[in-house]
Amino acid sequence: MGEKVVAGAFDLSDRQRYRDKLRQCLTVLERLLAQQRFDRPKNLMGLEIELNLAGADGLPKMLNGEVLERIASRDFQTELAMFNLEVNIAPHRLGGRVFDRLAEELRTSLAYAHRKAGEVDAGIVMIGILPTLDRDDLVSSNLSDVDRYTLLNDQIVAARGEEFTLDIEGVEHLSCTSKSIVPEAACTSVQLHLQVTPGRFADVWNAAQAVTAAQIAIGANSPFLFGRELWRESRPPLFQQATDTRPPELQAQGVRPRTWFGERWISSAYELFEENLRYFPALLPICDDEDPQEVLAAGGTPKLAELVLHNGTVYRWNRPVYGIADGVPHLRVENRVLPAGPTVTDVVANAAFYYGVVRALAEESRPVWTRLPFETAAANFDAACRYGIDARLRWPRRGRLGGVAEVDAVSLVRDELLPLAEAGLDAWGVEPADRDLYLGVIEERCRRRTNGASWQVATFHRALEAGLPRDAALAATTRRYAELSHRGEPAHTWPVGLPEPVPTG
Repeated sequence: MGEKVVAGAFDLSDRQRYRDKLRQCLTVLERLLAQQRFDRPKNLMGLEIELNLAGADGLPKMLNGEVLERIASRDFQTELAMFNLEVNIAPHRLGGRVFDRLAEELRTSLAYAHRKAGEVDAGIVMIGILPTLDRDDLVSSNLSDVDRYTLLNDQIVAARGEEFTLDIEGVEHLSCTSKSIVPEAACTSVQLHLQVTPGRFADVWNAAQAVTAAQIAIGANSPFLFGRELWRESRPPLFQQATDTRPPELQAQGVRPRTWFGERWISSAYELFEENLRYFPALLPICDDEDPQEVLAAGGTPKLAELVLHNGTVYRWNRPVYGIADGVPHLRVENRVLPAGPTVTDVVANAAFYYGVVRALAEESRPVWTRLPFETAAANFDAACRYGIDARLRWPRRGRLGGVAEVDAVSLVRDELLPLAEAGLDAWGVEPADRDLYLGVIEERCRRRTNGASWQVATFHRALEAGLPRDAALAATTRRYAELSHRGEPAHTWPVGLPEPVPTG
């Protein structure tokens, strides 16, 4: 979403011209795959984290332009709303002490950004959804001052043709409307990238889809929205509804949402790019000057700019990415499931678990996706979002019996997926000290049945019981969360509740 575009009106011919270019790009992608032009294995991973800006009172601060000026680093970029930032970490080769190095880079970058934000009385909060956000914060006037976001908002609003409905039934019920897509900005996530060869892409994507529920169950960190306690990970339903171009009639017809889990296991990366063209109209029909077929015929590497732009407006939880590095094309799986936070250690532990378990599952002789119906994987994802670390999931039975059985998420992770993650990290060549430290964080979350979402909810209710009004309890929870997050100890070690006595009455 960070690419710059020039906003402007589109005439009737723009979409047809763009559709034609998209088809050319898809044809060229198919030829690139057939010619085996893609990069060889480099075991590269990358990471992006979306962040919130909040004041000492815990309330959001609409100051990303001022903060970015002070940070003055290309590693930090704007995101959708003025209380958002994004930090990008350069690709790392999986192996050795990669996770310790990653953690050190993140701590250094975030501490620097936090200091710079402090110059305008703001601070960095790494959390899935800022609990203190109000509906009045998520309006179009608080969009970041970037043409792309304004244009994207205008096009999604035009496609829908009416207000967006947010209706999430969780512990409590939220029902409201929005005139823009800005509520999407409440969702701040971690995106994990893994560069893969075309031959391995399908196995890695399928494995990533299969474990999304486990990732969410142990990593949930978004239980509140607009003062309501909803799902333990409320980002997915919010993101889907806030970007939904379908009015109710198209939803009733079964038209696919632009934010979606998918509907089947795949056998190639090409299938996902082709589906994106077949199912989803263009939102930003902006044509590049490049003729991809001419570039390919001349032996060059085409940018496939239209395909890349279109792909960025289809919000799969595991997204295919086409990129170019040093003049050579490559493919990545972008995992978009996890919320930001609570701490750098937690983020890196989530990453270690993901890269380890995906490697192991992708190389199994009897892959999990041959034994787990896709609709069951999708249902698991919803269950994990609703119930977090207390979710119950369906997973293939071990042994000869076959079929799937219900198991609580903690047992699945602890007994089956953590050993796989350990084997996967060994296969990447990650040193045992790194492996054990970060997978140990996941194991302790399971043992204590505690993650960021459960801590937020428990602390909020403790504040209510102590007599704080609801808004004050959410603000106090946010302030305490931010304090503990910056201290850096993983969230499963955090004491529940507020540090000071809370006045009653």
